[in-house]
Amino acid sequence: MTAAASSRGRSLVLPGLATLVALAILLGLGTWQLQRKAWKEDLIAQIEARAYGEPGALVPEAEWPSWRADRDEFRKVRVTGTFLHPFEAPVYGLAQGERQGAPIQGYYLITPLKLATGAIVMVNRGFVPADLRDPARRTDSQPSGEVTVTGLVRAPETRNPFTPNDDPARNQWFARDPRGIAAAHGLERVAPFLIDADASPNPGGWPRVGQTPLTLPNNHLQYALTWFGIALTLVGVFAAFAWKRLKEADSTALK
Repeated sequence: MTAAASSRGRSLVLPGLATLVALAILLGLGTWQLQRKAWKEDLIAQIEARAYGEPGALVPEAEWPSWRADRDEFRKVRVTGTFLHPFEAPVYGLAQGERQGAPIQGYYLITPLKLATGAIVMVNRGFVPADLRDPARRTDSQPSGEVTVTGLVRAPETRNPFTPNDDPARNQWFARDPRGIAAAHGLERVAPFLIDADASPNPGGWPRVGQTPLTLPNNHLQYALTWFGIALTLVGVFAAFAWKRLKEADSTALK
């Protein structure tokens, strides 16, 4: 190999390493999307199997310490108890506008429901816009006495690095966390899950019910194919670049 050809070959080292790093990232993203696809399909199967039909009973309190979302989430249930409205927790969130326009800011109202046994389950009663956070501005929105709630069992909301910290002293919440809300109010015997109330209207029209999404988009295969396609294109581009660079080296050597 001539000095020129050797130099051309060495000049491919850095582009080759950069290509390998980019290729690893692209293949990783494609693989991650395939994993997300499997997770989403399992979630859709859970919803289809559990969210419809006649409502059942809650998992017994004795089984709450071992409760698992993959076994019980999205199951349709019906419970009877008394709302503890003084401990209502407004959790910041977004909801779709009435005319499917831009999302509106507001709060999901998480209210403890005390069962006849004395145990408590948190109920997501629905959504109110920001200007109705104060219950005094929602006429008849807090029913008294014994009530029956039908809805879906939901796991606590998962926090991410962008979720702000809750401020219990100001009753400001950013995640639907039943145990955290209960601890802030000194409540005991609290279920590790919530119930998302169904579309049965609330007195006074607020909070707005039926906020649980049961139709989930599943575009992860398309995303995976996109990442893998970009990876294949990258390989082709580098191969063409390397071939051209080495051919130039050969031409130089023949002169």
